[in-house]
Amino acid sequence: MEIQSNIQFDDTQVAFSYKTNWQLKKANFIFSLVNNPFISSIATGLVKVGLALRLPIKGLIRTTVFEHFCGGETIDRSQQTIDTLNRFHVGTILDFSAEGANTEAFFDNTMEEILKTLDKAKGNSAIPFTVFKATGLADIELLTKVQAKEALSAEEAEAFKHFQLRVENICTRAHDYGVPVMVDAEDTWIQNVIDTIVYEMMRKFNTKQAIVFNTYQMYRKDMLDNLRNAFHDAAMHNYYLGVKMVRGAYMEKEAERAEKMGYENPIWPTKQATDNAFNSGLAFCMDNKQRISLVCGSHNEYSNHYLTVLMEKHSLKNNDTRVWFAQLLGMSDNISFNLAKAGYNVAKYVPYGPVELVMPYLIRRATENTSVAGQSSRELTLIRKEIARRKEK
Repeated sequence: MEIQSNIQFDDTQVAFSYKTNWQLKKANFIFSLVNNPFISSIATGLVKVGLALRLPIKGLIRTTVFEHFCGGETIDRSQQTIDTLNRFHVGTILDFSAEGANTEAFFDNTMEEILKTLDKAKGNSAIPFTVFKATGLADIELLTKVQAKEALSAEEAEAFKHFQLRVENICTRAHDYGVPVMVDAEDTWIQNVIDTIVYEMMRKFNTKQAIVFNTYQMYRKDMLDNLRNAFHDAAMHNYYLGVKMVRGAYMEKEAERAEKMGYENPIWPTKQATDNAFNSGLAFCMDNKQRISLVCGSHNEYSNHYLTVLMEKHSLKNNDTRVWFAQLLGMSDNISFNLAKAGYNVAKYVPYGPVELVMPYLIRRATENTSVAGQSSRELTLIRKEIARRKEK
């Protein structure tokens, strides 16, 4: 599919305008590390061991990968990142990324933290969205049992009720503040139960605009149909559909579980099939823009290009509030900052939280950059191009 667009993603001067020379050199070091699967594997292994043994390595982590991919350990300490991005017309999506506990107290604390991100975002144009993961609010095993329709004990039934209340508390505040909240995607074996609750929240809170957004992982074979069915439900019940579209994050886990349990792998067998589904999803959302608000969560240059072309085709202004582009902090700056300079709505996912609790997120980023074909190589090429450009000045 040939596309024409005025957007160029190879302007590194724009892409890294927010980074100092020192920060750029640090980024070069980090992506050089993750670009080598062997070294990356050893490094992440050593970090896990070091943290488990309580060795004094948090400072090293904080000043390297944490500083590159995260905003800070708290909302307040993320303010500098928020301000920096905002100077370049890039919004912040504060993402409390603490993981690793599954107590009711932890889930309550996570809910309170997400409510604080909403308080921070209220009336603040620098923070256009908020986000949460359902697995930060409930035990995965519990959600698995609910989706499998297994009998729950009285204690489990109560815990599930608390989970539903946590989600509703967050969505209620989002609605009261007029701040959109995105619910991140999860594994297929717990996604249906999350979807049920999210659509219930949409029917309740999306009557005037899209406040609650669900996430659609387009690497799933059934996701294009799921998106169409969601739109049909929104039309039938007269509410606005909030769509965050991503390719997907749990490919290996999904394949392993499908093989282990003897069911068909729910993920498309090729990257091209996933790309086709993603781009078809973008076209569907634009065709139904009167009822759909879209966040394109993609690091794929073609898909971002394609969406700008679709917007032009549908006579949408670059800053139409129904369309946003989003990437992770520390990745694909060439996409984010060039889109922002051209006047499109752009936001970065900015993870934050205590270093030791954010480590699972950081390790996933390292693994993802190592395993996704060309991801870290592309980042490295762009970073080195900008370093060379600055030396020539």
